[in-house]
Amino acid sequence: MDWMSSIIEEKIQEAIRKGEFDNLPGAGQPLQLEDASGVPEELRASYKLLKNAGMIPEEMQIRKEMVTLEQLIACCRNDQERARLNQQLSLKKMRYQSLMEARGWSHSATFARYEDKMREKLLSGEDGGGKRE
Repeated sequence: MDWMSSIIEEKIQEAIRKGEFDNLPGAGQPLQLEDASGVPEELRASYKLLKNAGMIPEEMQIRKEMVTLEQLIACCRNDQERARLNQQLSLKKMRYQSLMEARGWSHSATFARYEDKMREKLLSGEDGGGKRE
């Protein structure tokens, strides 16, 4: 731990001893953090603005559509319909890969770590800020 971290830790411990953290609003509740660590620094303000406006980035919208198509394919019993859905899914995958390449995210270690988490969130029905119409 460097000297700055030591000073900060000392100040936090002192505040705890004085009871300055007692009875804070939301005590005992999970924090609602907005994790933008996977978004490049120069894009964070734009992403926050879009999120607050109820928009999501195109790649997230396409990813949501891919998840929906995968679910439809899994339930589909008609071979012709399944073929049509698979074709749509292939087109969505190509567009998604194109966006990831253009943004440089396909080679991002951060993106690779969180891609599965994003898929789980999309499958759970949480859209992370609204729908893009």
